[in-house]
Amino acid sequence: MDLTLTEDQELIASTAREVLDSRAATAGARAMADEPAGYSAALWKEMVGLGWTGLAVPEEHGGVGGGFLEVCLLFEQLGYALVPSPLLPVAACCALPIARYGTAAQKDEWLGAIAEGRVMSFTPVPWDRPGEGPVAVASGSGFELDGAASFVPYAASAEAFLVAAELDGEPRAFLVDAATPGITIEPAGTVGLDRPCRVAFAGVHVPADRALGADRAAVDAMTAFGAAATCAEMVGAAQRVLDTTVAYATEREQFGKPIGSFQAVQHHCADMAIDVLGSRFIAYEAIWRLSVGREAAEEVSMAKAWVSDAYERVCALGHQVHGAIGFTWEHDLHLYSRHAMATALAFGDDDHHLDRLADHLGLA
Repeated sequence: MDLTLTEDQELIASTAREVLDSRAATAGARAMADEPAGYSAALWKEMVGLGWTGLAVPEEHGGVGGGFLEVCLLFEQLGYALVPSPLLPVAACCALPIARYGTAAQKDEWLGAIAEGRVMSFTPVPWDRPGEGPVAVASGSGFELDGAASFVPYAASAEAFLVAAELDGEPRAFLVDAATPGITIEPAGTVGLDRPCRVAFAGVHVPADRALGADRAAVDAMTAFGAAATCAEMVGAAQRVLDTTVAYATEREQFGKPIGSFQAVQHHCADMAIDVLGSRFIAYEAIWRLSVGREAAEEVSMAKAWVSDAYERVCALGHQVHGAIGFTWEHDLHLYSRHAMATALAFGDDDHHLDRLADHLGLA
């Protein structure tokens, strides 16, 4: 694995940092979280114009023709600025599985629309509640969906969903228009800044040509891409917490000297730096393997388990250095702490992924 970025990849990351810099936590996340959609429509339009929604969409379908690694560079910068947007569900959880497992007709219909800014979301596999979630049953010329999915990101704004539903005991993926009769959407608050919803399906008809792939591979890809992309987002956010804490330790004085001159504070910042760098390496190992099409189930679980814990540790040490001010609403640090708690649960918490790793090791 070579983590050296190409010139084009460096440009993607630097452009994203520049665009998102003015939307950092204080000025951006709070205001966007208060928007009806939970994100800025103007910024979303700008992202579409920059080609971010179509970054991993093949050029023949109106996209840029990049890969998953390039997309994750964007997610890292979104995490750094803590800017809420539906880019992760659109570009990672929907576009990539469609590009990899869709038929020619599905790619023609869905990928171009995604590149042009169509908001899509997905229904997460209920990792903590096995056997729950939507169920699909063959019906006439297609399928019928029943059941409900929880914590569907930006569902209220989505024009379509990539639904993970159980079909004959196995998870399958279905492309479903949000306006299909039988779908109801209810807000579901969380500790994070995003706007997840509960999406219920009652007798929702899905044509046969809306099934994505012939087996569970599309659902597994959706989950793997989502988990790895979330790791990139957490890496960016943890880096911001480290940068903010080091700056504070340099400026804040006690007893006539900066608190960064005290060994306890220095060691806290050093521990944070170790966690951030370790998180970046383990996250991008999984991201790289997914980008080049290698088997990555173990690496994704390793990354999700490690980065989730490390990000929470970084936030906790950041609070130790900042003291009480870090817990106030006006300070950014508490927003990152809330984000750390929310992202730790996305696509499976650390215990879930440690159990998966134990299975891979033959210990189950």
